[in-house]
Amino acid sequence: MSGPSTESEKRTYDRQLLLGGAKRTAVLDLWEIQRYGTDSFGDADYVSIYGMRPAKWYAKGVRLLGRTAVECTRDELGDLIGKDVAEVAATAPAAAGVSVVDLFAGSGNTLYWLSRHLPGARALGFELDAEVFRLTQRNLAALALHIEILNTDYRSGLTSISVAAGQLLITFIAPPWGDALDKSSGLDLRRTTPPITEIVDFLCNACPQHRLLCAIQVHENINAASLVELKSRFEWSALRIYGLNAPGESHGILLGTTGWVP
Repeated sequence: MSGPSTESEKRTYDRQLLLGGAKRTAVLDLWEIQRYGTDSFGDADYVSIYGMRPAKWYAKGVRLLGRTAVECTRDELGDLIGKDVAEVAATAPAAAGVSVVDLFAGSGNTLYWLSRHLPGARALGFELDAEVFRLTQRNLAALALHIEILNTDYRSGLTSISVAAGQLLITFIAPPWGDALDKSSGLDLRRTTPPITEIVDFLCNACPQHRLLCAIQVHENINAASLVELKSRFEWSALRIYGLNAPGESHGILLGTTGWVP
């Protein structure tokens, strides 16, 4: 592992650096992962994934691109999401099994935590970006995790998988936000890439015979009109915000069901 160069020491390792230019698609060294955590959040272990701090997962052969380090669901958030999803799933009518699908898998860490809180569930993720897919598949293999990742988009993925009609289908939906998060009006769920409203419509049309539980990643500052529009698609919904970051910067999930009410 190489250390920081003089030029690198002058940079601030923040979201802008890791999502722009060469760093976005570069495999980061351990010191860069830790530096991002320190510079951006005051915590060198901020990018903890798969239940491990950076030094431990890096030693096991796990590697991340710059964009994945920024966009991944870290352990503290993933654990809370997994607990809340499992709590709602436990109220579903008796099912012939449970399938958990992450439509935009990235690092696969959200699937890791969902599967921990839903033992016995099939865990499957879709990742369209070829390089993110390659690294994630390699990382999961290095850790011997029973999570399946397919190199495909969510539409093709949902169309191709087979889920028995009697199963509970749980989907985690976290597409790139792009410019959907406005400082004044909040996260517009209709302007993500692709729009979350469009994803939910496709999901409901593609899986009409299934009981669905959707967990949609959101920001604590949400565009109110887009939230009302999205909630109208579900028979039941609940918003959970996790105060893990500074005020105004925390994430959460919108839980929604079709085919049953908790």
